[in-house]
Amino acid sequence: MFTIANGIILKGMDLVPARENIVVGDGKIIEIGKDVLEGEIIDVDGAIVCPSFINGHMHIGDSIIKDEGYGYSLSEMVKPPNGIKHVALSKASDDDLVEAMKSSMWDMVNSGTTHFIDYREGGLKGVKLLKKAAEGIPIKSIILGRDDSFYGDDPDLSKVKIAVRKLLKIADGIAPSGFGEITTDVADIISKECKKEGKISSIHVAESESNQIESLNDCGLSEIEKGVNSKFSQLVHLTNPKNNDLDGVLQSNQNTVVCPRANATLNVGVVPLPQMLDLGIKPMIGTDNVMLNSPNMLRELEFSLKIMSVCYRKYIDPCELLKMATTNVCGFDINNVVQKSVILEDNLAQFNVFNSFSKNPYLNIINRCETKNILYRIDKKIIHNI
Repeated sequence: MFTIANGIILKGMDLVPARENIVVGDGKIIEIGKDVLEGEIIDVDGAIVCPSFINGHMHIGDSIIKDEGYGYSLSEMVKPPNGIKHVALSKASDDDLVEAMKSSMWDMVNSGTTHFIDYREGGLKGVKLLKKAAEGIPIKSIILGRDDSFYGDDPDLSKVKIAVRKLLKIADGIAPSGFGEITTDVADIISKECKKEGKISSIHVAESESNQIESLNDCGLSEIEKGVNSKFSQLVHLTNPKNNDLDGVLQSNQNTVVCPRANATLNVGVVPLPQMLDLGIKPMIGTDNVMLNSPNMLRELEFSLKIMSVCYRKYIDPCELLKMATTNVCGFDINNVVQKSVILEDNLAQFNVFNSFSKNPYLNIINRCETKNILYRIDKKIIHNI
């Protein structure tokens, strides 16, 4: 048992700052209060205690080709099956893939991330390789699989259903690339089978303007409308919404994830995050392809804070931004993530202790802190002293 003492903790789903102590025992938060002190005392005097990060969207497999293809278009980089990423994945050895994924997971652990949601290419084998890579690393990989049978204009739906069911036996959900590669019939099979198993169905939508225009010209529906209609539990990107797209997302109550740095690297636009927040949408945030960006959530948060001010001439609330990397996942109950993302009594003890540089605890983390400023990473029973 130990106590993190004299810190300013960002407490509960709203990250309310309070100068209190946290008692941890058997991997759980036993008690929170001003005067509680039990076991080993770790005095952090004024440091900021924040829930550990969840990286809401990743492609960790392309860790093998960091920074290759810079300057190419979205389709040239990541569209299956002939994008630069997919060609590289098909040529890589299993050992090289595993080692590259391990390296990226340690990068996340060291920068305060304890959970990540990954779009895992390679079918059943791809899921198994990521599970192998994660062995012995203190991070939770939430793995969303996919299969080549999903793609094409006239897929064999019986094969699609079989592939989905096989993947769901070992994965946490299913994540095809986007509506430019799958039919609505395939989308419906994926979302229904995932819902039946209580798992995640996720898809990229409106990542580029051209994707949106193509979808509208093809069937009169935007990619976001297709995602809403197919009832995917998670929609990723939403960079280029049209008309009433965001209203539809709000009404559907689907989980959303934004990836501003990846959008910038691929030159596809800046997600209208101020508008989403004003509407009441509570997105998560992710670093997306490791080939494009480091999986460091601190870098993602700082970039996002500032690019929104530049593009929309409006400051976003830094507390709301920090929630996107922590407590906004609470509306998305998968593998008890809700229990692992909030500093409250009886929850698992997973949080970071940051140096304090300013009186604003949210900007202190987003605008001031780097990996070297994490004093401690608390992961259940483990105290990582950086």
